[in-house]
Amino acid sequence: MRRHEPTAPDGERRLLLIGATVLFLVVFASDAISLLLARHAGAMPSLWTANGIAAGVLLSVQRRYWGLLFVVTGLALLLGTYAAFGELQLSHGLLVLANLVEILIVIVIIHHYFPTITGREGGYLRLGRVAIGAALAACVVSTLVASLAGKLSKDPAVFGRPEEWFRADLLGMVIVGMLTLVAFRERGRMLGAEGTRFRMLCDVLVLVAVTIGVFAQTRYPLLFVVFAPLLYLVFRYRFTGLVLGMAVVSLITNVATSVGLGSFALIAGVDADERTLVAQIYLGVVCLVAVPVALALADRQRLSEKVAESEGLYRLLADYASDLIVRVSQDGTRRYVSPSVKEMLGWTPEEFAAQRVELIHPDDRHLVAVLLARLQQSGKPEIVRYRVRNRAGEYQWLEAIGRLAPSPDHPGHQETVYSARDITQRVLAEEALADSEKRLRTITDNVPAVIAQIDAEQRYTFINAYAAEVIGGIASSNIGRTVAEMRGPTVYALLKPHIEKVLQGKPATFEYQVPVGGEARTFQATYLPAITADGQRSGFYSLTTEITRIKQAEQQLDFLAHHDALTGIANRLSFRENVTRAVDRAGITHQPLLLMMIDVDHFKQINDTWGHAAGDMALSEVANRLKASIRKTDLLARLGGDEFVILCHDIEDAETGRQLAEKIIDAMRAPVHVGPADLGVTLSIGLALSRDVSSGDELAQQADEALYQAKEAGRARYRMTTHGM
Repeated sequence: MRRHEPTAPDGERRLLLIGATVLFLVVFASDAISLLLARHAGAMPSLWTANGIAAGVLLSVQRRYWGLLFVVTGLALLLGTYAAFGELQLSHGLLVLANLVEILIVIVIIHHYFPTITGREGGYLRLGRVAIGAALAACVVSTLVASLAGKLSKDPAVFGRPEEWFRADLLGMVIVGMLTLVAFRERGRMLGAEGTRFRMLCDVLVLVAVTIGVFAQTRYPLLFVVFAPLLYLVFRYRFTGLVLGMAVVSLITNVATSVGLGSFALIAGVDADERTLVAQIYLGVVCLVAVPVALALADRQRLSEKVAESEGLYRLLADYASDLIVRVSQDGTRRYVSPSVKEMLGWTPEEFAAQRVELIHPDDRHLVAVLLARLQQSGKPEIVRYRVRNRAGEYQWLEAIGRLAPSPDHPGHQETVYSARDITQRVLAEEALADSEKRLRTITDNVPAVIAQIDAEQRYTFINAYAAEVIGGIASSNIGRTVAEMRGPTVYALLKPHIEKVLQGKPATFEYQVPVGGEARTFQATYLPAITADGQRSGFYSLTTEITRIKQAEQQLDFLAHHDALTGIANRLSFRENVTRAVDRAGITHQPLLLMMIDVDHFKQINDTWGHAAGDMALSEVANRLKASIRKTDLLARLGGDEFVILCHDIEDAETGRQLAEKIIDAMRAPVHVGPADLGVTLSIGLALSRDVSSGDELAQQADEALYQAKEAGRARYRMTTHGM
């Protein structure tokens, strides 16, 4: 059968089981060996390693595994104690409890400040400070627990004196704990980078050999010899060298002191406890010497890295920025030119640095010199535009900003550092825009219309020159003034409703009439909302055109369309429009209407005898006499030829109509003067007085019937018909 591959959880459980086993064995061995050495020396060990190992391992794994590994640590300590003493008593259990309390306090405090421990050196330095504080707190608590347990135990010698417990546990937690944690985090990196591991191993072995040599003999006090290889490790490998070196020195010192070897055995008249105290003091001094050196080296390395990073960043910005960066000394020498000059102007940095003002356009040299002098005096940044000749011999526009900066080459002196960018395309675009604006201005200033832009506060922001024809004075002087200030209260009252409408986003076109120069002039205005790029209303545009002549032409055309060219009275079109309105109004008010149809008797004979000119003169005279005979409210119109019509309102009875007709007939009794001749001209009149007539045609038909009756009766008379009276 085919075997199944283990799943991820199975592999994780297997690794956890292996790790727990290794932890058990290491803690068990460390605990048992330390206790055996202590029993052999008759004093507490100078360095307690088991707690540091356990704390380092727990801090290197995920928190969800702490429970299992903490139990494994407790069992390892308990069995290690059993292996060392050959039995288990209550005091041994209390000993394990004190160690577990110490381990728990350390891992909880460090995990609180470092939920995730990184491999950065700066992180290790801060971790070291937190770890020392946590170790101090944990050792104080564990010492108190051990002291209390010693008083309750039948075998208090197991716990030693409180100060011995505290020193041994503190050194072990700081040195071994940090070594274990760093080893877990660095793993292979603890042996250095690829290609340097063998050398690092040799350096560590040298320290091991020297330290063993110092402690293997008891004739000469050579403890100081250890400092040389230890500090070499610290100098060369920084924090890793510190941890490895301290671990080697601490381990050998601890073992040698426990078995009675080394320089401490030369001290006469001291017992094992005092030798242990001296060994702990020695290890503390070694730490006090090595740790500051490591910290100083770390600070120097961080400073060097920061300087290198800053320099690299500066070089990156200077070398790869599209802007040209130049350092200029006080005598005008270009000390640095960024490589971007090659792409921008075609010159190499060396070529550009060798040339000074020769590359600047002759027209711009004075301006550049003045600004540089002002920069030297005030120290304030200056921005300048000028032209520079490129390698092809053409001039490009540059925009540069210059600042004063301390000279890195000459302390106490200042340099000008300026950055410049190519703005040739922008300048060309600005010139093209200026030309376009000039052309547009020329067009708008000569268009026979007032063109303006007004903002949301009703202030003019633009107005063309033609406005002077309307408002008088210089148009540009009104920029910034409000519409009310410029046009006055009377005109503004006419414009205000339309301004309010356009400011709400609605276009408006309207006409208004104002007096200008003593005469009434008519204008047509169109207001359009001004919308910004983000869709906000910023005011409106105004286009105002004078239409006085157009209005006059319209009025003249309207007059010609509604009046007879010969007589100047209303024509057929005007009559039809008026009679239709009159019939509609009478249909509402139920007032009667009187219509008189009038024909000139024997008008053809006048034309045939005296000519058409005489006929026209006769018709004009007839129109004048008819106009003089009717009321102001009556409408007189010529329908064509010799036909006239009179439309009368407010006729209450037939008698009034008869009186009007007789007045007209009487007006025609006097002869009509046509050149040298006096002609007798008579009229035939048909009157129709009607109430509730349905249309103008119906009323005209009734008047025609009456006219026909008058002609049948012999002409020069009138006849009347009435309807609905």
